[in-house]
Amino acid sequence: MAGKEIIFREDARRSLEKGVNALTDAIKITLGPKGRNVVLEKKFGSPMIVNDGVTIAREIELSDP
Repeated sequence: MAGKEIIFREDARRSLEKGVNALTDAIKITLGPKGRNVVLEKKFGSPMIVNDGVTIAREIELSDP
């Protein structure tokens, strides 16, 4: 089992910002009156078409939590 990586200050802020930007890029296209749908592909089963930011956010897995 690998140990946890602990980062501080500017490195921590940059890492957090990258994660938030990835999340907002996926969600922002669903907002507004012309918001588009997003297709969520799962490892098993059929893909889901959603227009809900919470559902999209729950399905996103980033490599660096």
